[in-house]
Amino acid sequence: MHKTSTALPENIVIFDGVCNLCEFSVNFIFEHDTAGHFFFTPAQSPLGASLFRRFGINTSRLDTVVLVRGERAFTRSAAAIEIASRLDMPWNLLAIFKAVPEPLRDMVYDLIAQNRYQLFGKKEQCMVPTEALRRRVLEQLPGE
Repeated sequence: MHKTSTALPENIVIFDGVCNLCEFSVNFIFEHDTAGHFFFTPAQSPLGASLFRRFGINTSRLDTVVLVRGERAFTRSAAAIEIASRLDMPWNLLAIFKAVPEPLRDMVYDLIAQNRYQLFGKKEQCMVPTEALRRRVLEQLPGE
C-alpha cells in the first residue's frame, strides 16, 4: 500500500459526490486553484473508499470534506482551512480562521454539514465534471 501512495498527488480532496454544496465546493476550489495544487475524488469512488480505510475515517456519515496531504488526512474545518490556504488571493486569507479554536470552528462546520442536503439539495448520482476538471478527478488507485 505504501508504494501505491507515493504515486498519488500530494493534495487530494475527498468529497461527497451527490451533495450539491460539495459539488459547488469542488468547482470553487478548482476555479481558485490556478497553481493546480488539488486533485479530487468522490467519497463514493474506489479511491475515496481506499483513502477512508487507510486513514481510519468513519464512512457511515459522509458529512466532512477530507484533504489527504501525503501521509496526513485533515477533516472538517481543518481541511477547509488547509484547502483555503493554498487557493489564489484573496481566498487564501481565509487561513486566518486557524486562529479560531478548532472546537468552535468544527461546531459551525458540523452545523452546516449536518444540514447540507436540506439547505443545498442532493443528487441521485455523482457530479459530472467539466472536461478541464475531469483531468484532476481521480477515481481509482494508480495502476488499477
